[in-house]
Amino acid sequence: MLERNLSANTAAAYLVDVSHLLGYLDSIGADAASATPDNLHNLLATVRDLGISPRSQARMIAGIRSFFRFLRMEGYISADPSELIESPRLGRRLPDVLTVEEIDAMIAALPPGKEETPRNHAIIETLYGSGLRVSELVEARISRLDLDRAILIVEGKGSKQRMVPLSPSSVELIRDYLPMRQRLDIKPAGQDIIFLNRRGAPLSRVMVFYIIRDLAAAAGIQKTVSPHTLRHSFATHLLEGGANLRAIQEMLGHESIATTELYLHLDRSMLRNELLTHHPHYRQS
Repeated sequence: MLERNLSANTAAAYLVDVSHLLGYLDSIGADAASATPDNLHNLLATVRDLGISPRSQARMIAGIRSFFRFLRMEGYISADPSELIESPRLGRRLPDVLTVEEIDAMIAALPPGKEETPRNHAIIETLYGSGLRVSELVEARISRLDLDRAILIVEGKGSKQRMVPLSPSSVELIRDYLPMRQRLDIKPAGQDIIFLNRRGAPLSRVMVFYIIRDLAAAAGIQKTVSPHTLRHSFATHLLEGGANLRAIQEMLGHESIATTELYLHLDRSMLRNELLTHHPHYRQS
């Protein structure tokens, strides 16, 4: 890395990427000296499945290639398993990934004093702080919400349930919103739903799309922004901060994560640790 005169930021990012590689190899009983092209393809397939942006994938591949080139140059390995890895095409970059500053700008763009502002603030923080799908957000239930333990049980694809941690900001914002929610004329369909519209009915997915899109525009963000952008940003920021790939996979509720029975066996303290260490909105100031 030093011989290529990489910037300090790029070198630091490559070190994070190598740590992901070594952690993955260790999880499958391998190491850098015994890594195969198949091992690397499986790792990168996992990263793609997590919804990590193509640009972050390409940077990760560059870091892995540099690492194996160094090992071969120093004589630690005789063949480079990364030679045949293909970088993702960067021409297709949807959905975009927001920076932490852009997400904070969206929050700052919330109009003060408006009736829906506390709800919308809680929505943004819950989407970004927990990596929820928009369908999981609009169907999130009070009966599955535990603010004291900062946990929400959501139902994902295929009716699979998982337990997601809530950020301290999410907990505080939802606590503030719930009394306002109770003042609505709540319809039967909305009795157990956390986020409601002004008429007391569950929010639609389209309405959440409009909320996020309009806030991005108000913040002056030029990217194509949707609720799914916040989910991708959640995963990308955790990965780039050094979080464990398996933990990210579990928090996102990817298809390979088992159903309700499995989350009862998850090490919740480990997942929360990953968030507290690596997610920008979980870190203590």
